[in-house]
Amino acid sequence: MQKALIIDDSRAIRRILGSVVRELGFEVSEAENGREGLEKLINMQPPAEVVLVDWNMPEMNGLEFVNQVRADDRWRGVKLMMVTSVTEADQMVKALSAGADEYVMKPFTKEVLHDKMRLLGIVD
Repeated sequence: MQKALIIDDSRAIRRILGSVVRELGFEVSEAENGREGLEKLINMQPPAEVVLVDWNMPEMNGLEFVNQVRADDRWRGVKLMMVTSVTEADQMVKALSAGADEYVMKPFTKEVLHDKMRLLGIVD
């Protein structure tokens, strides 16, 4: 079974994202911030195929998480999707330039998440 990691400081958003991703057949792990998410990613065997990560979180934000993951060749194949309320175009460019594969703005729909995961090639 494919694995997904959801990193968001909002329990409600983690629950919503988890529900959508489970519908697509993924086993889901959750973390409340980037630091906890990085620890979970390190300990996942095999690693997650996709990480859905918020931008604004305490301890380590989503952009810092993306930078950390992309700096380590172990996770070269992991798809990173920012799911965030940060909607400014320059911030989107910054996240994609740092190595995020996709960018989803809150509020989102189940269909948007499905479409983005199809674009990433991780679901049919």
